[in-house]
Amino acid sequence: MRIPRICVVDELAVGAETLLPTQAGEHLARVLRLERGHPIILFNGNGREFRAEISQLSKRAVSARVLEPGDVVERESLLNLTLAQGIARGDKMDLILQKATELGISRIVPLTTGRTEVKLDAERLARRMAHWQAVVVGACEQSGRVRIPVLEAPTKIGIWASSLTESDSLRLALDPQGTVSPRALTPFQSALLVVGPEGGLSDQDLNILHQAGFVGLRLGPRILRTETAGLAAITALQAIHGDL
Repeated sequence: MRIPRICVVDELAVGAETLLPTQAGEHLARVLRLERGHPIILFNGNGREFRAEISQLSKRAVSARVLEPGDVVERESLLNLTLAQGIARGDKMDLILQKATELGISRIVPLTTGRTEVKLDAERLARRMAHWQAVVVGACEQSGRVRIPVLEAPTKIGIWASSLTESDSLRLALDPQGTVSPRALTPFQSALLVVGPEGGLSDQDLNILHQAGFVGLRLGPRILRTETAGLAAITALQAIHGDL
């Protein structure tokens, strides 16, 4: 029997009861049709999993009670990878965030680049950030992660590149004309990976990144879509230098 995993924001301790997020509660009650007493696993991003059970269940709210002290779980990648992703249109961005989280990314930075077509005003940005955060949390629930990748607010590529302080991180920008491949990289523990939106990184984007110390990373002879490129690069880096 597969036990549902739910991320909550509350502090967790034996005997404590917590109200589950609305969407998660509705899924347990209406989709899975679980009953009171059914086992679930709770986590809140602190690196522990807590065995719990459904304690209260109604159409409007579902609560759970923690049964045992939390177990320390280590499922994070050996690589500290940041994905700086040019904001993609529609469901593409959701797919990128979901799969990058499953693959073990540590931080995600949505970037506005020279070829970004998505425009976000303040109201739409707030909704989009809440939606993206839910996508990331859902991917953690599904994949077994107990630590939530950091999702930063969207920023312009130039502002982001000039603000970097990770002097010990390898800096990579996906570029079909790049000079290095994943296999050619010497072993590393931390990296920043920049991926352009639809249409890729512009010449101006690449110039900004090169001035900030980024090198072009090439993934073979074929041109990949934005929703493929970053995930392929993360997979390659994890397979060669990480935990895949």
